Amino acid sequence: MNIVHKFEYYPDSKQEKLPNFSKAFPYVASRAELDHYVGKRVPWHWHLAVELFYIESGTLIYQTPSRQVDFPAGTGGFVNSNVLHATQVVKGTTPTIQLLHVFEPSLIAGFSGSQIDTHYVLPITSHPAIELFKLEPTQPEHAEILELIKQGFQLSPKDFGYEIKVRDNLSRMWLKLFKELQAILNSRVQPEDKNNAKLKAMLVFIHEHYAQKLTVAEIAASAFLSERDCYRIFSHYLKLSPLAYLTDYRLQVACQLLAEGQLSLTDIASVCGFGSSNYFGRVFTKHIGYPPNSYRLKWQNRAKEGQKFESN
Repeated sequence: MNIVHKFEYYPDSKQEKLPNFSKAFPYVASRAELDHYVGKRVPWHWHLAVELFYIESGTLIYQTPSRQVDFPAGTGGFVNSNVLHATQVVKGTTPTIQLLHVFEPSLIAGFSGSQIDTHYVLPITSHPAIELFKLEPTQPEHAEILELIKQGFQLSPKDFGYEIKVRDNLSRMWLKLFKELQAILNSRVQPEDKNNAKLKAMLVFIHEHYAQKLTVAEIAASAFLSERDCYRIFSHYLKLSPLAYLTDYRLQVACQLLAEGQLSLTDIASVCGFGSSNYFGRVFTKHIGYPPNSYRLKWQNRAKEGQKFESN
């Protein structure tokens, strides 16, 4: 099990970088201690892998382009493959801890086109209406899946037959989930939203070029859109303008650099596309609530305290 305190992107695709995730065994079990994440949130991202998760404590908000769902302690859920999503901790006194099984559907399906793939896996992963599904402990069928999610964390890579046991547990979860999703699977399938792919293309462009001076015209052109359509898609799906998202992403990177490194504010301002350190300081303070140096001190002291705790 991985204990995770931060979010990272793959530099090539800008999808989420999953710790210890490999093609040889595309699965990772993580205990996400979300109060340690910069800003106590996970920014907009997506990945080929699916997620089955359980909220051990606290409350976590999941957002997709079409909805927002609260997940209090004791609940869990499913996030489908390639679904754009973000999460945010609900402020409170209880630390927010999430247990996640993240895996590629091929781990259950075997090879593409197999009977398991065509009958049980592809109907879910290819269904445009299945983005985020909430599991409630008050519903007996959901409670069974939640229990399997928790049981999966009792398995250890040192166990004899670990990989087979993991796949067996995931398969049992998947079959129960497949049964619970029958109403959606049997409903009329709506055409896939092509704007979702356009939005991802623009996000990748921003993630690759955020250090440069960017205009809305350049962001729109990356997805072969007009500026008007660019504004419309960002507003509809993310509730932000393109430039507001750009600023937000720059601040995410700046927060990471402040929390983990010793770069000067001038260097961070340049690396993150803010230009001068004075302008960077004003924008950072306006959005985060206090100056960059104060933020750095807070998070680096917190990291030191965490290291002391782990060594005791």
